[in-house]
Amino acid sequence: MRIAVLFGGSSSERDVSIASAAQVIPALRGLGHEVIAIDTATGRLPPAAEQKMLASAVAPEPPSGEHLARLGGSALALALTSEAADIRNVDVVFIALHGGAGEDGHIQAVLDLAGLLYTGSNHIASAAAMDKDLSKRLFRMAGVLTADWLMAPASGAEVARALGWPAVVKPNKQGSTVGLSIVRSAADLPAAVELARRHDDEVMIERFIPGRELTVAILEGQALPVGEIIPRGEIFDYESKYQKGGAREIFPAELPAAATAEIQQAAVRAHRALKLGVYSRIDFRMDPEGRFWCLEANSLPGLTANSLLPQAARAVGIGFPELCDRICRAARDGRSARG
Repeated sequence: MRIAVLFGGSSSERDVSIASAAQVIPALRGLGHEVIAIDTATGRLPPAAEQKMLASAVAPEPPSGEHLARLGGSALALALTSEAADIRNVDVVFIALHGGAGEDGHIQAVLDLAGLLYTGSNHIASAAAMDKDLSKRLFRMAGVLTADWLMAPASGAEVARALGWPAVVKPNKQGSTVGLSIVRSAADLPAAVELARRHDDEVMIERFIPGRELTVAILEGQALPVGEIIPRGEIFDYESKYQKGGAREIFPAELPAAATAEIQQAAVRAHRALKLGVYSRIDFRMDPEGRFWCLEANSLPGLTANSLLPQAARAVGIGFPELCDRICRAARDGRSARG
């Protein structure tokens, strides 16, 4: 197949997207596919620039707002540049973007209008998954347990009454725990809301769920083995996710068979509630009473060989190149982005 890999972009998760592309591209080429690399912020990369960019590492902090503003890329720009011709002549567009216009449905809508096949979920499902407020409403309608929440602005008294302390403050439409804080008192709430608002104009305040961090990947409608993440700190934050030694990840998680089945079923229900495509990753907390609380759904989870979805796939004998190939073939066959 001829495959265009879209990555980079100008979201806070730009570095994470580059890390995904750095492993997806050689994996697909190793299987004999023709691959063109396109950074949606800067355009198609010549070989030397591609090699240099894909060799970079994820920094401990996301790129600054100033740096991302300088890139000035957007999904719609692809329709106005020479890259448009490159994309129109491919069999599949592999979306290796995370966050921002790459994961919130904007790029998917452009590709839909162009009649192109692409990996991941369609634009409606992508937007629903990115919007935490909306996705939590859909989880509840599907019978999936999720923590109580408020949307800012909310006073400290309102948070204390509805959620209690500590509470989690985070951007409503963002991933990789960018801009997330755990707030333990009303006095710290304004600063946490301001931090989150740097990344999104909508801010969620959510009841903190103590317990084990678990994740379930979905591939072609089936739940893969449950994973457990044991972060170095209290939460699985940006640094823990992308820096060596930041967390220990166990696949499969040590859970009784009944608990494993329960969380996998909840993950499938969450996936279906959002009408996600051929793959996703659903994140949970397991509280001390053994209840599973859905945190969020990821419509385009990280795709380095050591990301959580590939680790789950490897636990059932699906290697990284095979995983990438299956995702592309599902998109080519029209199964990937139906929702």
